[in-house]
Amino acid sequence: MNRYTYQALAALSGRIFLSAIFLLSAFGKITDWSKFSHMMDEKGLPLVPLLLAGALTFELLGGLSVLLGVYGRVGAVLLILFLIPTTLIFHNFWAAEPAQQMNQMQNFMKNVGIMGGLFMVAALGTNGLSIDRWLSRARAARSGAGGRRGEPAMVG
Repeated sequence: MNRYTYQALAALSGRIFLSAIFLLSAFGKITDWSKFSHMMDEKGLPLVPLLLAGALTFELLGGLSVLLGVYGRVGAVLLILFLIPTTLIFHNFWAAEPAQQMNQMQNFMKNVGIMGGLFMVAALGTNGLSIDRWLSRARAARSGAGGRRGEPAMVG
């Protein structure tokens, strides 16, 4: 295997790990809607069914986008936009009970770390083993602008 293959596999692995948390969370919302609705009610959020449906949509579309590498940059931005209010509302450690402060701070920092990975996807694209890469190569082949074999292209 060459360096590009290792990079492509590492990028795919990163996308799998990044997207897993969102896809599993979306599945949890689908299977236990009332639990998540209750959590949002406890935080005093308005229009809970609408916000919960929006959260599910962002997690599902963004997670699949990053995982499959189709409009991966857009998917990463969607997930960042989802994480910002989620992190500030549900992991506000500064307002938590003393017994919960450390747990909420860890969850807050976990989300910040996930956002860091998503910012990297947004900046660098999904390249490698992705639908975006496949589509880019197919467009290049149709236009006769194909590059050398194994040469990465900067794509979404």
